[in-house]
Amino acid sequence: MIFGVVYGQACSMGNPVLEDQPICEFISCGGAATEILKFGPKQIHGLDKSDNISRVLFLVIPGNPGIVNFYRTFMHKLYKALNQLYPVWAVSHAGHCVPPPSIEITKESEQEALEDVYGLNGQIAHKIVFIRKYVPKNVKLVLIGHSIGCYIILKMMKQEPSLRVLRAVLLFPTIERMAQSPQGKLMTPVLCRLRYVIYVPVYMLSFLPESVKTFIVRFVLQGMQNIDEASLSASVCLFNVNCLANAMYMASQEMVQVVDRDSSVIKEQLKKFIFYYGASDKWCPLQYYEDMKMEFPDGDIRLCEKGIRHAFVLDASKQMAAMIVDWLCKDLLNL
Repeated sequence: MIFGVVYGQACSMGNPVLEDQPICEFISCGGAATEILKFGPKQIHGLDKSDNISRVLFLVIPGNPGIVNFYRTFMHKLYKALNQLYPVWAVSHAGHCVPPPSIEITKESEQEALEDVYGLNGQIAHKIVFIRKYVPKNVKLVLIGHSIGCYIILKMMKQEPSLRVLRAVLLFPTIERMAQSPQGKLMTPVLCRLRYVIYVPVYMLSFLPESVKTFIVRFVLQGMQNIDEASLSASVCLFNVNCLANAMYMASQEMVQVVDRDSSVIKEQLKKFIFYYGASDKWCPLQYYEDMKMEFPDGDIRLCEKGIRHAFVLDASKQMAAMIVDWLCKDLLNL
């Protein structure tokens, strides 16, 4: 079993839990600290088969860094757009969170700890373990992946064919040739050879007051319009050297391992997938979209026409949530 201590208050500065406010939980999963962000019921039980609505869970698998608070506004908009009928959860990547000092994460036994849990393959296993332990088998999943979260979903569906996936929505999917992409060519040397140089200054900055860290984040992002406040607070977590080191270590493996697209799982379950590519995405350029369309002409493969950036959570959460609800409307009506 997975042991953990739950941080059972609303993520709303101590206010009472309201229906549309999230619950934050910190657990140990696969041997690593993990944060769960939940809109809707705190727990999903094995529910009566006639209760179709309660037997569907929207689960967000984040990009990298896998800090769930980046997705808080997106999840809230999605939950509201779904008329608060379906729970919307997000699970952080292993070690991509900073539990409050008052929370002690109980360690699991050696048998339950995953090998290289902070690496890319470990993160895939981490999500499978989470679903096995916390999502009842009779619950259908709508998986929403972002960036490397899309790659993780493809591998989850291949390694765990028993998952009851109703739909898998893959947003700005980095599922192939990451190191060859424009952004990958720039970042691969940094992530694979120079990342250790970054740890010392980040460690020194971690001692700054939270207000100063927030000011630095705002200064760095000042050129962007309408930046989401939840994303600003999530960015402050990257001043934690352990969180940043885990994110950069995972990213270094992405550059090496995400090379060839796994077309077999896409072909086998094509009708379950919705792919959404950016028109000017430097992580998955237009050529990748065109290659997908050519290989899977019958697939639901879309190209953004709204100018939304790869990191959509910074300023386009509402638009993305509305589009997803529109895409899935028929699926939900046919339950």
